[in-house]
Amino acid sequence: MRILVLGAGGVGGYFGGRLAEKGADVTFLVRSRRKRQLESDGLVIRSVHGDVTIRPKTITAEEPVNAPYDLVLFSSKAYHLEEAVRDLRPFVGERTVVLPLLNGVAHYPVLQREFGADRVIGGLCFIETTLNQEGHVIQTSKDHFVRFGEFGQSQSQTERIRRIEQALGGTKASFLLSDHIERDIWHKYLFIAVIAGITTLMRSPVGPIRETTGGTEFIRSVFREIEAVMLAHGAPLDGDIVDRHMETTQRMSFEMKSSMLRDMEKGYAVEGEHLHGYLLELAERQGLEAPRLQAIYHNLKVYGSGLS
Repeated sequence: MRILVLGAGGVGGYFGGRLAEKGADVTFLVRSRRKRQLESDGLVIRSVHGDVTIRPKTITAEEPVNAPYDLVLFSSKAYHLEEAVRDLRPFVGERTVVLPLLNGVAHYPVLQREFGADRVIGGLCFIETTLNQEGHVIQTSKDHFVRFGEFGQSQSQTERIRRIEQALGGTKASFLLSDHIERDIWHKYLFIAVIAGITTLMRSPVGPIRETTGGTEFIRSVFREIEAVMLAHGAPLDGDIVDRHMETTQRMSFEMKSSMLRDMEKGYAVEGEHLHGYLLELAERQGLEAPRLQAIYHNLKVYGSGLS
């Protein structure tokens, strides 16, 4: 199976690198500057699960396409979605399957409209990664997995998803086939919206927020508020998901920072519109008040207005 990874940053670089490490046929679609860097230094992964340096196959959007790819790992940032879709179009054929690894859900209608609903499957990932100044992928978390699957339980055992499962298996990372991928996506969306929201609002790791007076209750209230928005929209959330997410939050290390907070500390753009802005749109459609979500969103808007 010919696999194209869109981007070679923290997410695409890590999971694509682990696939290339095991010998999968992987090509990275990257910008010219990143291509030169990878050709010079290789794709360097420094990870708690083992370091590796590979010499990856790379291509830019300007280069000719010999044939469409079988599978695309779509790992761009949400604020680059339209540009990434444009770059990807020549590489997608009739039988190409697109596996998105973005947070949230707002990108799915865009990808389904551009490439066809039948070519887009569900996906998410859990990982803590960043690129250092040398362009090396630094991975620090115990969790490093992708979950993927067909939308609709009746479609969970398709022939193509089994081929994808076989192609993605056998790496140092975990690629897990899900029979309930839509539920999994919304569960992760709830978690990341809260953790990214509170850490950026407070400009703090999880620990100080959690352990200050009233902190745990505040975190739970944000979970409940966003859960209510999602349920009103019809999201397939489990009844105990907030309790489970709170247990996860309690187990987090004191110094754990969301990737959105890390991006803010570096002065990078963030995905507030894609994550929290979209949730506010859902709340408005349902006539729901969401004051905590409003505060999180406006904090991110103020931050974004200060970027050059």
